[in-house]
Amino acid sequence: MHIELTIKADSAIAKLDGELDEGCVRVVRDRIDKFIKSNYFGRFVFDFDKLTFMDSTGIGMLLGRYKQLRSRNVPIFISNAKGHVDFILSTAGIYTIMKKIS
Repeated sequence: MHIELTIKADSAIAKLDGELDEGCVRVVRDRIDKFIKSNYFGRFVFDFDKLTFMDSTGIGMLLGRYKQLRSRNVPIFISNAKGHVDFILSTAGIYTIMKKIS
């Protein structure tokens, strides 16, 4: 799993590349949490263009970041989710709390 965290304009962007599962979710969560605490932005975008797999631990990581950012009134968006990842997000109801953008 590779993660790239950047800020463009007023958006924080987390680009995930690889598989988001139990083996790496702790590292991803810790890096994103540190990034959130160290930066100011108006919205947060998860870019899943290169994410090939996600399991329930990935959903848990997303929900944790949602709760954290909601307390700061920062909306979360998901972009470029495809195939299996899009199916998992849809089935879990994630798109009801995080908007899907292209």
